[in-house]
Amino acid sequence: MLQVNPGLVLWTITSFILLVWVLSRYAWKPIIKALGEREDKIRSALEQADRARAEAAELLKKNEENIARAEQEYQKLMRQSKEMAEKVKEEILGKARRQADQEVQRAGEEIRRNVVAARQQLRSEVADLAIKAAEKILDETLDAQKQKKMVDSFLDQLPKN
Repeated sequence: MLQVNPGLVLWTITSFILLVWVLSRYAWKPIIKALGEREDKIRSALEQADRARAEAAELLKKNEENIARAEQEYQKLMRQSKEMAEKVKEEILGKARRQADQEVQRAGEEIRRNVVAARQQLRSEVADLAIKAAEKILDETLDAQKQKKMVDSFLDQLPKN
């Protein structure tokens, strides 16, 4: 059945040792070197990927901070513009109120002047009417100065309304 052939065993062992020696001399070193280089490349690529991932995370964090800062700045500018608009509104309303008050005051002064002028005119007309009535009653003519004195004294005795 199974027989051991010593010559075949010797040649097999010799061939195997020769193959190992040839492989170790010419093939193992380049293969191990290539595998080491490949391992170094993979390790360096992984390290670069980790650095790139860390940089991307840092950039993302900075970007989020910048967005948050920009949002805060936007909110601040909106508050300032609202405050400024409110202040301008108050200034405009105050100015309008002051102008309206001035107009009312001017109108009141003009009305008072018109009332004084109307009273003077009415006084003059009343004096003329009184003189004419007195002339007809007395049927005599008084000189203008006497008439004026008489009317003024009469008007001064009237109640002032």
